[in-house]
Amino acid sequence: MAIGFAKSIRDSLTRTRNAVFSRVAGLLGASEVTDETWDKLEELLVRADVGVNTTMYLVDRLRERARDEAILQADELQRALREELRALLPTPSPLNLGGRERDVVLVVGVNGSGKTTSIAKLAHRWRRRGRTVLLAAADTYRAAAVEQLDIWAKRIGVDIVKGPQGGDPGAVVFDALQAAGSRGKDLVIVDTAGRLHTQYNLMSELQKVHRVAQKNVEGAPHETLLVIDATTGQNALSQARHFQEAVDVTGVVLAKLDSTAKGGMVFAITRELELPIRFVGTGETLDDLAPFDPDAFIEGLFE
Repeated sequence: MAIGFAKSIRDSLTRTRNAVFSRVAGLLGASEVTDETWDKLEELLVRADVGVNTTMYLVDRLRERARDEAILQADELQRALREELRALLPTPSPLNLGGRERDVVLVVGVNGSGKTTSIAKLAHRWRRRGRTVLLAAADTYRAAAVEQLDIWAKRIGVDIVKGPQGGDPGAVVFDALQAAGSRGKDLVIVDTAGRLHTQYNLMSELQKVHRVAQKNVEGAPHETLLVIDATTGQNALSQARHFQEAVDVTGVVLAKLDSTAKGGMVFAITRELELPIRFVGTGETLDDLAPFDPDAFIEGLFE
């Protein structure tokens, strides 16, 4: 990973590091490991939103290692903790994009998660790398979403296909894919509804959009990215499970990482949901989106 991206990930973890992991580092200093060490470590990990289940798993793993490796000093335990945390973060495989006439990326997530801004950042990133991007504004039930995406499209300099407010999201996706073909666009990014009126079933609508993409472009959607608001902590896990049940989520975009002290939720996402983190939002500008680097993330927690 480029040094700039690694630094941006470390910088975005400042709040999480200062609020919790600096205390973990202080706890696991030069003192001996005691019963109090285990209790305090458990408390700090939960406070960082690592999650109760993942925290218990980590503490159990560290107790096993302390016994098997005769770890008596807390600084040795810190090394073991860093290794165990790193083991929970698989290095993401390359995105399934490229090598075909047209790629389709579906972006899902609840309203307010940073979905629209994340789509803009993704479009900007891929456009700068030579892709010809078209946005599909299929979150038709929220007028502001279409307006915001339209503003971003103009700012970035990419095409957008919109539909009438309250219209059929599937029809927007169909029109967008047809437009991409006629205009020679090789990447379509689809914004989807994050909340519908009570008479609609959100997940059914998402499945319909998924099917429309599948029928019109072979193998589509090639990636389905779930945008999660890092500031919501463990609440995001239940949201993510619902989206996983509805569509085949292939990775996570963690938005607003720089605005939270709950960066530990990354470990719960990768362990409990078995989803790779693809990108992290590290700020408010279009360039503030970094490909996830597990090593930079661990370094950022303890730096």
